[in-house]
Amino acid sequence: MKMRCVLSILLTLNTVLAQTSPDAYLLGEINKIKALDNHTHVPKVLAAGEKDDDFDALPCGNNLEPSADPNMARPDNPLFLAAWQKLYGYKYSDRDPAHVRELLETKQRVARELGDNFPTWVLEQLGIEYMLANRVAMGRGLTPPRFLWVPFDDALMLPLNNQFMADTPDRTFFYQREEMLLKRYMTESNATALPATLDDYVARVITPTLERQKKAGAVAVKFEAAYLRSLNFAEPQEDGARQIFVRYVKGGAPSKADYMKVQDYLFRAIAREAGRLGLVVHIHTGAGCGSYFDVAGSNPGLLDSVLNDSSLRKTNFVLVHGGAGPYPKVTAFLLSKPNVYADFSEQDWMLSPRALSAVVRDWLEWYPEKVFFGTDLFPGTPEIDWEEIGYMTATTGRVGLALALTGMVNDGEITRQRAVELARMVLRENAIKVYGLKP
Repeated sequence: MKMRCVLSILLTLNTVLAQTSPDAYLLGEINKIKALDNHTHVPKVLAAGEKDDDFDALPCGNNLEPSADPNMARPDNPLFLAAWQKLYGYKYSDRDPAHVRELLETKQRVARELGDNFPTWVLEQLGIEYMLANRVAMGRGLTPPRFLWVPFDDALMLPLNNQFMADTPDRTFFYQREEMLLKRYMTESNATALPATLDDYVARVITPTLERQKKAGAVAVKFEAAYLRSLNFAEPQEDGARQIFVRYVKGGAPSKADYMKVQDYLFRAIAREAGRLGLVVHIHTGAGCGSYFDVAGSNPGLLDSVLNDSSLRKTNFVLVHGGAGPYPKVTAFLLSKPNVYADFSEQDWMLSPRALSAVVRDWLEWYPEKVFFGTDLFPGTPEIDWEEIGYMTATTGRVGLALALTGMVNDGEITRQRAVELARMVLRENAIKVYGLKP
């Protein structure tokens, strides 16, 4: 009897230990799949002395008070060294300053020789077929069909004086950026001043902007609203919103409570127009940058009134980052709604493959057809730039997915064949279907 118990315990331990590494076959198949990266801030190719200010409507970095990167994103992550070796033939297993200087010379030479083809070359190294570029505007080297545009549209719901909304140092900077972007959109819409009524503003600024973005190749629009306010977009009080707009359109600053009523109305107007045009709506959820970020306001569960709005059922929503940090479990339930999807971008920057696998497995056990792959890559330092960040996050994402599927196979939930099918769905097919792309 004791021997049987010991054998049972050993078998259980073997199963657990086996799941600390991904099934080699599954990982091999996953690494062959050309992915669709659902969320990035990929930079354009720059001329000498040029600056790319369009890779994010609300850039973090040196614009905000310093805050620490999570451990996995720090320069000593071995995956960054592996990226140098994979991408640039780095011959060393150290970070000796002389060796890093040699690396930088190689990086500059490769970028110079490839020119406008450099971003596409990086895609090939990362095993990515399509990359969604969250940018104010596209630029050199970011050409369709490999690079697909996702513009930012928070500015469209901020037409009034933002004085009382900018209630932290970070938000002061962010609202200044949004004001600049709204002026840009109004100029492009031939609106020299704000229209006198809220309905005219929708008709003369919001609709033309979305139509122009669609015509320019956008497949989705992005909201970073969690950096600006809570995601609790309440049921709109339409008459009240119209009255507040008329009261302040010529001057003065509405209170935060009044302004949010206008925003609640405009967010839905933008989402409704996006659905009409076949544009997916991306919404940042979960953890964000900056030491003043309001984590409680980024809970995707706060979007219930939007996601339950029957007038928005023709609009597809993607919960970008899937509530990274405290809210992946909330995201899992929200995927039950017919027009809601999520990606695990940023989570593969914050988490180890093992920790990420728990999130991905949970989602796959709920609604596997709703899960997207994404990296959230962005411009970095000369040593660890967007291509190294992309390598690190893509590798973490693929290994995390392989670990999740390995656990499901070992626990008898799915077959290995089904695991490969799910991997293809997550890495490309779910998103290709939602965006209407051709493989």
